[in-house]
Amino acid sequence: MTEPVVAARAPSKVALEAGKDYWWCACGLSKAQPFCDGSHKGSSLAPMKYSVEKAGDYWLCDCKHSSKKPLCDGSHKTLA
Repeated sequence: MTEPVVAARAPSKVALEAGKDYWWCACGLSKAQPFCDGSHKGSSLAPMKYSVEKAGDYWLCDCKHSSKKPLCDGSHKTLA
């Protein structure tokens, strides 16, 4: 697998803690979207480490096509 699977056609709103590391699913196969559960193993895709300086709500990409990964940039609106 070289291209990610579209997990959803809308982002996930998640509350993130400052200074904590999160692993964003880049393959789209995780059952714990938008976070990695190891489902990428055996593919050429790997999760992205993400942490924030300020705690709060963030919109994480679930279509896996954002140009601002792991944050949503609205790319899900243009998918066929």
